[in-house]
Amino acid sequence: MSKKPLILVSNDDGITSKGIRVLVNVMKKLGDVVVVAPDSPQSGMGHAITIGETLRLYEEDIFEDVIAYKSSGTPADCVKLAKHHVMKDRQPDLVVSGINHGSNTSISVLYSGTMSAAIEGALEGLPSIGFSLCDYSSKADFSHVEEYVYKISKQVLENGISKGVALNVNFPPKRNEPIRGVKVCRQAHAKWQEEFSERFDPNGRKYYWMAGNFVNFDKGEDNDEWAIANNYVSIVPCQYDLTAHHAMSQINEEWNWDEL
Repeated sequence: MSKKPLILVSNDDGITSKGIRVLVNVMKKLGDVVVVAPDSPQSGMGHAITIGETLRLYEEDIFEDVIAYKSSGTPADCVKLAKHHVMKDRQPDLVVSGINHGSNTSISVLYSGTMSAAIEGALEGLPSIGFSLCDYSSKADFSHVEEYVYKISKQVLENGISKGVALNVNFPPKRNEPIRGVKVCRQAHAKWQEEFSERFDPNGRKYYWMAGNFVNFDKGEDNDEWAIANNYVSIVPCQYDLTAHHAMSQINEEWNWDEL
């Protein structure tokens, strides 16, 4: 009798978030689940890791029939701790992160703690998926995405994904019409245009508060922003190799190497 797949679950919203509870319940239908997640929200941490400070890890009894730990570290720390300590005797067959409360489309993937947990899994050679719902409410409705979380995860377990790749999966918020389907697409060309408000605390000390708007420059219909706007699930395959391969020949051919 074959073993059930072993699935590691993490996130960036913290171990008590609604999204991770939904994800755990779906993963329990696919295999044996272990949770290692931050003890507090870690949104926007990107791929930060803890250096020069202690990392704490405590067992938690908050998911029925699931081994779970909370960590003082970042999402990337959690995956490292899981692989090298919690699950050192048997490596996971799948790493899933989320379900994030809020979008991780387009440029947000660079800042996302959710996707950093998934990318850390890919760095370790493990099939990995980051799931996000484009609804920032702590009470967001996840009922329309559970079927897709199950089916996408099942596809990865059965068919795999390319080595070193993590899937960035975003879901549209709950609307009056059903989700129209799934689009495998590219990351949209968009960015945050920040503004920094200068303020003063009660003691008269200056501080800054970041705000701004998300601006989508992309007019294509093959990107994640278009998919979400049109009520599709978007899947963007992501890699941790940030080499701009197309720029290498330009630099080699056009730079004046005699001056270097």
